[in-house]
Amino acid sequence: MSIEIPTLNFIPLIPSLIVIGTGVLVLLFDLLVTDKRLLGYLGLAGVVAAAITSLCLLTGPPIPFQDMAIGDGHAFVFNLVFLVTAALSLLVAIDYLEFKGLQRGEYYALLLFSVSGMMMMAAATDLVIVYLGMETMSVALYILTGFNRRQITSVEAAVKYFIMGAFASAFFLYGVALIYGATGTTNLDQIGIWLSGHGIFRDMMALAGLALMLVGFGFKIAAVPFQWWTPDVYQGAPTSVTAFMSVGAKAAGFAALTRVLQSAFSPIFTADWMIATAILAALTMTVGNLAALAQKDLKRMLGYSSIAHAGYILVGVAAANETGMHGVLFYLLTYTFMSVGAFAVACVVERREGFSTVLSDYAGLSQREPLLAAAMAVFMLSLTGIPPFVGFWGKLYVFQAAVEANMSWLAILGVINSAISLFYYLGVVVQMYMRHPAPVPPSSAARPANTLSHQCPGRPFIPGRGAISVAILLAAVATVALGIWPGAIINLVTRVPFG
Repeated sequence: MSIEIPTLNFIPLIPSLIVIGTGVLVLLFDLLVTDKRLLGYLGLAGVVAAAITSLCLLTGPPIPFQDMAIGDGHAFVFNLVFLVTAALSLLVAIDYLEFKGLQRGEYYALLLFSVSGMMMMAAATDLVIVYLGMETMSVALYILTGFNRRQITSVEAAVKYFIMGAFASAFFLYGVALIYGATGTTNLDQIGIWLSGHGIFRDMMALAGLALMLVGFGFKIAAVPFQWWTPDVYQGAPTSVTAFMSVGAKAAGFAALTRVLQSAFSPIFTADWMIATAILAALTMTVGNLAALAQKDLKRMLGYSSIAHAGYILVGVAAANETGMHGVLFYLLTYTFMSVGAFAVACVVERREGFSTVLSDYAGLSQREPLLAAAMAVFMLSLTGIPPFVGFWGKLYVFQAAVEANMSWLAILGVINSAISLFYYLGVVVQMYMRHPAPVPPSSAARPANTLSHQCPGRPFIPGRGAISVAILLAAVATVALGIWPGAIINLVTRVPFG
């Protein structure tokens, strides 16, 4: 009897394998090095190598892997979203963990393993692989959320995130089981072929399976009504984790959702489904913005605003056209710089002894640290969607997709919501530039020796000194530069075919 050994083409998995291998190296070197900051730089090197590899593979043809995953434009562009987010988050964490006394090697390894799960979700062409990637990402994020075990709010956020995430995963897996029961396969292309011949409304099992899967996706992207975990988890988690989670988990959810809708459910994504998705987008951005207006804590405010941004991105999904798909990719790529940059500034302010993430702590920041305040103002204005910053182009892209899909009402509602967000984003700018400085706590004179001098009270914030400073500088420059010259990102996302 002859045994056939399958030929495996690992080329589409090279970026993921680099990230996983770097995570394993971090765990091994954790036993050997005493300065754990070096592990962060090791992780950064692996992330940069994976990003360069993804860019090189982006120009080539799609490469399948055993009908389970594929290396194509969709996967590699989303890889860049995850890897840029990871790179900026690692730079933020290197200094933040030192300040918090949490400098441990497993943090960097967990972050890298979470990124590998996100990359798996983007490349998956089988629902089982989507689920495995989702769980790989989520379990690492649960642990990272509760990484500060000495802080009760961090532990509480981790437990809440874990319990609600477990329910969402169960819904998703049950939906996969029902889809398999109805179609006899978990392969996305085969599901699409089956639906083309049968339709989903003739089989209640398939319809129920899709509904349950959408519950799981809705939790990951923080869409209404599955968004309630977001502000509590964002506030309780270490700020460096919140920076990573704010973009990474959301982007991974959209990567898998758009792949599933295009490959498996495009035959039944008719006008009724588009309207349902549009209503979900409208509710998500409206609820997120209205709730953000009442927040007094920056991390909670950014948590609710991230819900609103999920609604804006859903506008591109609801449009179900090529402009919408490219708009989703463009929005996520540029949102990375704005969101991680804002949380990085929060980390710097939090380093000042006696200060936290309450909005009043930002009063007079422009007088204490003018460059830091300027960077934060750039992020806030860009998140609002004010030109010439890159956030304007992201919203314009998805709103244009809605107009092309004859959903002008949704684009108008998006513009109204952007106007609403102006109130709470500009509220941060008002605190920094039009309020008297918050008094420096007397205890700040006796700061630990391991804190960065440029972040101590009375010393200005100087970009380029310290890893977190580099992260803020890169994010601010990208937010401005890509707003003036968005063509580079547009050319990148248009490499991704639609359908």
